Amino acid sequence: MKLSSSALLALAISSITASAYAENVSQDFVPTELNATSAQAETKGFIEGQSLSGTTRNWYANELKRRNDRFSYNHNGVETSTPRRINWVQGTILNYTSGFTEGTVGVSTEVAAYNAIALDRDRKDIAGKNNRTLTHSDGDAVGQWSKLGLANVKFRVSNTTLTAGRQNFSTPIVDVIGNRPLPSSFEGVSIHSEEFNNLSFDAGSFDRVSPRTEQSLSKFSSEYNSNGAETDRVSLVGANYQPLKSLKTSLYASKVEDFWNQYYFGATHELGDSSVLSLTTGLNYYKTVDTGKKKMGEIDNDTYSLSLGLTHQAHSLTFSYQEINGNEYFDYLHETNGIYLANSLLSDFNGPNEKSFQIAYGLNMAEYGVPGLKFNIYQARGWGIDGTHYNGTAYSGVKADGTVYGVRTMDGEHHYEYGIGASYAVQSGPLKATAIRATYTTHRASENQADGNINEFRLVTTIPFNIL
Repeated sequence: MKLSSSALLALAISSITASAYAENVSQDFVPTELNATSAQAETKGFIEGQSLSGTTRNWYANELKRRNDRFSYNHNGVETSTPRRINWVQGTILNYTSGFTEGTVGVSTEVAAYNAIALDRDRKDIAGKNNRTLTHSDGDAVGQWSKLGLANVKFRVSNTTLTAGRQNFSTPIVDVIGNRPLPSSFEGVSIHSEEFNNLSFDAGSFDRVSPRTEQSLSKFSSEYNSNGAETDRVSLVGANYQPLKSLKTSLYASKVEDFWNQYYFGATHELGDSSVLSLTTGLNYYKTVDTGKKKMGEIDNDTYSLSLGLTHQAHSLTFSYQEINGNEYFDYLHETNGIYLANSLLSDFNGPNEKSFQIAYGLNMAEYGVPGLKFNIYQARGWGIDGTHYNGTAYSGVKADGTVYGVRTMDGEHHYEYGIGASYAVQSGPLKATAIRATYTTHRASENQADGNINEFRLVTTIPFNIL
């Protein structure tokens, strides 16, 4: 990985800050040892350990395209443009999880029913098919729909669990994405092991994804491809290691069949005392190269982000730099959150050869006697987007009239985004852990930058509940 001058400057600032403040967060080495306790040995039993719980989420988004950008919808058989799109959906999850049976090998099961109700069913408001509200082929909303979001069996020995079936899974390559009324989930087999005190392992192989706004399972595709390519299997393996009390690291490798091999390294280091001043440094790095039948074309991409976060009591200030080294997008799997980059916001700031910088400020009102209330504001800018040297077909092409579209049109493109948000989590009482979050985001772009010009307001209320 080749670091730019901006990244090297950020590292230098990190070093200076580290030497300026006392090491209140322990920097002690953590020796690797077998865990003294076994989760399976402490199981309560299949029935005794069961639970029935869930969440219900009211999700509202109002988008307004600016300049000459527009959405479109089917009006009496004619595609009609509109500047505004509104989605309002109630998503509910009911989750049953059994305990593990007793014995050397414990067995458990998990089943979750997902339900969505479209609260706004106006075709003009939805302005498109199956984007955030499930629709029929003509663009009319499906008023109410349900599916099995989770359905799996788990086998546990000591602190190692094998899960088979439809499941949640969280790694930097394949991760549940939960930013809509309902989250995604994945069909396959996975293993999670925590036999050591500071070292854990993950492995998984999946052939289908359950999308956020669909009833059926789908093959995996990429987030940014325009050629409709799908893959039959995604496999990965990785480890999380904490060598110091203040340092956490992750290393993962994956194979997306006939798409790419992708590798990830991440590290987070904490230093200082937040009551005076603390520094959190984060590094994320992805290496992506094509493989197999190369359905996504030739890929050779190095992408990284570096963030420096300063915290003083209620206040935090974070600086993040991100760089894409490659003539294609930094891409990841659709319906996953497999993009652990600091500047992945409304826009992912992941165009070919793009560089971006973000400044973010956060305020935690717990320090002023209002626990659960937080505010944040940020601005991010991306520049230097250049896809003119791209020679593949996944992200660019030529129309019948000879017009070039996609990343090949990007030559010196730039864009910026800013957002402001407020959230509150109820701290006690019957509504404890209920979360309310409001955000307003603006994005503006040059002519050929893909994310366009848009303002978006979101209001999301999530209420957890326990039945058993």
